[in-house]
Amino acid sequence: MNMLNYDMPLYRPPSEGNNLIIQATLGCSFNQCTFCSMYKSKEYQARPLSDTFSDIDRAAQGWPEASRVFLADGDALALPTADLLKILEKLAATFPRLTRVSCYATPSNLLRKSPEELATLRQAGLSLLYYGIETGDRELLKKIKKGATPRSLHESLHKAKEARIKISATVVLGIGGSTHWQNHIDGTVALLNSAPVTYLSTLQLFLEPEVQQDFMAKFAEPFHPQDDHAILLEQKRLIAGLDPPNPVIFRSNHASNALALAGNLPKDRPRLLAQIDAVLNGGAGMRPRHLRGL
Repeated sequence: MNMLNYDMPLYRPPSEGNNLIIQATLGCSFNQCTFCSMYKSKEYQARPLSDTFSDIDRAAQGWPEASRVFLADGDALALPTADLLKILEKLAATFPRLTRVSCYATPSNLLRKSPEELATLRQAGLSLLYYGIETGDRELLKKIKKGATPRSLHESLHKAKEARIKISATVVLGIGGSTHWQNHIDGTVALLNSAPVTYLSTLQLFLEPEVQQDFMAKFAEPFHPQDDHAILLEQKRLIAGLDPPNPVIFRSNHASNALALAGNLPKDRPRLLAQIDAVLNGGAGMRPRHLRGL
């Protein structure tokens, strides 16, 4: 494929690694989360449609059979619906084998779209949104400056479901430290049991040096990171508590995780809990630290 001139740094979900990436926006429209360093070097902007269309045409010259497209950067859903529809129509017209278009989405951007707008976007091909829950605990959401509450997370997730847009959600293990970990997990379980997602993945807190001070400053008490044993206890409490109204495809295979797990919930809960217990009791399976990262 002809190489596109990406505005770096470029981030994408692990599952989009083999798919076509088109930058419809640059940076993140919110960009205030204290734990995230992904777009600190960029100012948010919507790319001109002519530039996005040019990238689509250029990509098609080298990869005409592309079937999945991820719209970068941080949250292409921030674009006006009319512009997003034009991009989706262009993709559908350019790639005859197209089966899926996806992008990141923030809770606020989902809430800004009307049910009719989301339904129209779904009909035009936007079928999957990557959505950072991080935590379902109200106080932790404030501390990490997520710009969301449990209620807004709940409402936005249901809004996507009603539009038949699948959600791939992430939760960050360790984000409450040793003090708030139980509230973190219990709040997250309560949210996910009432606002179902299609895919759920865990990440493990990994603070880049440039965000550490700002992140820790939001905690009144000293923030004590969780060690691997404590992280596995968080994972165990999460999986044990999840009883979603619809089956959830669960993964903890991101490179930041201490233990890679895969299964469907609630069906595979006993097996996943047994895997965690085996490692907690001294068994092998923990990812070596030198192989972990973002």
